Amino acid sequence: MTPPLLQASNLRKTFPVKGGARGQVIHAVDGVSFDIAKGETFGVVGESGCGKSTTGRCILRLIEPTDGQVTFEGRDVIAMDKADLQAMRREMQIIFQDPFASLNPRMTVGAIIGEALQIHGLAGKAKQQRERVAHLLDVVGLNGDHMQRFPHEFSGGQRQRIGIARALAVEPKLVICDEPVSALDVSIQAQVVNLLEDLQEEFGLTYMFIAHDLSVVQHISTRVAVMYLGRVVEIASTDQLYSDPRHPYTETLLEAIPRPDPRRRRKRVQVAGDLPNPIDPPTGCHFHTRCPIRKLPLCATSRPELKTGPDGRAVACHLRG
Repeated sequence: MTPPLLQASNLRKTFPVKGGARGQVIHAVDGVSFDIAKGETFGVVGESGCGKSTTGRCILRLIEPTDGQVTFEGRDVIAMDKADLQAMRREMQIIFQDPFASLNPRMTVGAIIGEALQIHGLAGKAKQQRERVAHLLDVVGLNGDHMQRFPHEFSGGQRQRIGIARALAVEPKLVICDEPVSALDVSIQAQVVNLLEDLQEEFGLTYMFIAHDLSVVQHISTRVAVMYLGRVVEIASTDQLYSDPRHPYTETLLEAIPRPDPRRRRKRVQVAGDLPNPIDPPTGCHFHTRCPIRKLPLCATSRPELKTGPDGRAVACHLRG
């Protein structure tokens, strides 16, 4: 069996609460475990604040994890020193959500993309760097002659293409796409998603695709992980998850997807209450306070493990595991 390209085990991240009681923390990522195979697109979905982006940034160590393990091609990412971490980042890149805030407004597009080449010693001579940058812009559907322009001279979709070109500059193996289309118009979203698929095929890329739009995730992903309040509650292939969700929370997310035919009858899953406070999350299963099928006191006192079944899907639920 081929080992996974990336593996996260019991990953945790807490943030201190400013102005809160002594020792009070936000449980942003609470024991997350999954693996990503080479060449696949691993989708991560969930409500805002569930820990999706924090998980991605912990994997890259843009945010230092509180606990847990991350391995990339068998190498311990958490234990890497500064030099090893910089070398590793050539193989793992990120595309940020905001296509304007992620680009330095004082630098030209050519300098933004070329900076990555310089940091990793791939720049070569000035002429070679210019040719490489022009090629990257062409690859993402932009004009190489635009190297001397600044980010504000481009539209949102074009700026996101620049961000993609910057990520591709160092020829990575894994790209973490942190809600890369959420700030774009719907028509532009489709163009960028199609571009990502084309680039994956051309360069043999592996994606971790973080999003809250389940329709986009369904289109691009091979497998999908569903997160709720810092925990993964279900992992399944895209076909399995969208046709037969097992966890009650996954059902509620899929029920929220707009349907083209409003007359079509659907099974409605009722969810009670509001999203719990991540500073003081519920005991046991985090979802038990809103779950329509909960069984007390089991669900309120015992944390369900994420167990993988014979069909390859993993579910963290006492009643449907």
